[in-house]
Amino acid sequence: MLKQKQRIFYVLVLLTGILVIITLRLAYVQLIFRVNKLPDSVYTLQEMSVLQRERGVVLDSGRGNILDRKGKPITGDTVSAAVLFPINKKALSNEDGRLDLIAGALGTNTDKLRQQWDKLSVPILWRGTSSNTPAALHPSQAARISDLNFSGIEVLPYTQRYANKPSGMQWLGFLTESPDQKQLPHTGFAFKEGAAGLEKTMESLLRGIGPTTAYYSVDGTNRAIPGTGIQLKSPSNPYYPLRLRTTIDLSLQQKIEALTEKAGMKEGAVVLLDANNADVLSMVSRPFYNPLDVHPEQHAWNNRALQAAVPGSIFKTVVAAAALEAGVTTPGESFYCSGHYGKYGLSCWKQGGHGALSLERAFAESCNVVFAELAERLTGEQLEETARKLGLLRTVGWEAKYMLGLPLLRPFDHEEAGALFVSADAALDGGTRAQSGIGQRDVRVTPLQAANMVVTLLHGGRVHAPRIVENVTYANGQLMKEFKPHLSPSSMGSIRPKTTSLIREWMEKVVTEGTGKSLLHSRWKLAGKSGTAQVLVQGRQRNNQWFIGYGPVDRPKYAAAVLFQNMPTEGSNQATALFGQIMNLLASQES
Repeated sequence: MLKQKQRIFYVLVLLTGILVIITLRLAYVQLIFRVNKLPDSVYTLQEMSVLQRERGVVLDSGRGNILDRKGKPITGDTVSAAVLFPINKKALSNEDGRLDLIAGALGTNTDKLRQQWDKLSVPILWRGTSSNTPAALHPSQAARISDLNFSGIEVLPYTQRYANKPSGMQWLGFLTESPDQKQLPHTGFAFKEGAAGLEKTMESLLRGIGPTTAYYSVDGTNRAIPGTGIQLKSPSNPYYPLRLRTTIDLSLQQKIEALTEKAGMKEGAVVLLDANNADVLSMVSRPFYNPLDVHPEQHAWNNRALQAAVPGSIFKTVVAAAALEAGVTTPGESFYCSGHYGKYGLSCWKQGGHGALSLERAFAESCNVVFAELAERLTGEQLEETARKLGLLRTVGWEAKYMLGLPLLRPFDHEEAGALFVSADAALDGGTRAQSGIGQRDVRVTPLQAANMVVTLLHGGRVHAPRIVENVTYANGQLMKEFKPHLSPSSMGSIRPKTTSLIREWMEKVVTEGTGKSLLHSRWKLAGKSGTAQVLVQGRQRNNQWFIGYGPVDRPKYAAAVLFQNMPTEGSNQATALFGQIMNLLASQES
């Protein structure tokens, strides 16, 4: 009897222990585990249980938006879109003919609409003929659909990240699906992250805290629960998503893109800077790219404004400054150009040569013989030192250390540093220096550096760091961080203001008496330097055509660099013509 009572006691203790364990487990699940994220998921158990009962469509990803300098959205345009919700076959029978009216309002036919609608298990945004983005409805379309009051279709505000068209705003970048984020259940929505441009370099700021979703609740058989209706769900945080204000003038950007199209630019770039502080007002890269249809192997998404190219005669600006700074020439020195340099196989672009000419005229006429001789007089170190003082051979884009939680904040994506000599030994060779003196051989300069060099000359040798981001604000408009302009000095110092003043005078002569005379009839008085560089593309001789300059001369407001890449070897300099058109556009906006 005693043994039996002991067995019962042990069984009761065991059962009590099991109940205690179960109770503790339930308490853990209810109080702790349900609010912790599940393994390999961005959601908690509680959130997942709710999501399993919802079927929705994402109307806004919640990602921070990018604005131009005037606050105009570059990303995140809100449009009216049609959302199709799963409905039963009877509603699609079209007995009353209203489905025909819905199809007509959507710009499609009834059979196509029914075929797509009948397959739905989750809501979708109507895309029409586009495969990249939901169709934006005209107000009249939206009104017609709403007036029909057809169950299963709603007109809702949808935030488009990008316009579905090509542009030259590669600095903006594009998005790609995040490798460490899963889809939002029962929506078909995949989280994305920046893959290039500002979308990539500013990812930590642009990443949102959650999407806005239109959803309805379903029962265990996946049928809509009557009376619940369609509801909206979004993060309730007055500070997020953040807003990124750039220095770009979107209207000007689009007008310059149109000018490059009209000029027939196939490959190349345009950089327009504010002459006061080097802010980027417009940056155009060709060929254009569509951020909603990116093909990495085609390289159209590469920003050519930040890629180094053979500069040709615009590099004579550096050689002139180096020669004056080193004292190997004087402004009054006379030269003679016979058309041939006499060694290294170098010749002048002008057949028969320029004859006797001053250094000033040699710059205006872009004489190869004179600048090859000056480069030979200089040491490789002197050339390199001056180039660095002018903001070349290094990245010059605005950057900051230890800002907003980042060890290095660098908004320009994949900005290249450029080059002069491939090695120290190459700099010792006279022939290498002579070829480098006319901007050939291994010399490489980016359009951003070239435009910024003009700003440097306008500021007496002080190198600015071009900005493309002005500030970051919270969703309620409160300022989070301002990216203040700053200089980008070389460790070797600056060139003398006297030298920059002299070169600016020579740049004026380029337009009044030299290779830029086609700009004489522009609306503003302009100054600059043209350049043509020989390049080899797939075994064929081609040219890079450049023009760098500023305007108006009496009160400089804008500095620009224009590059046409891989052009035919015959024909006039298209970069000079486009530079003039851009300056005329700017002049017309101020008149």
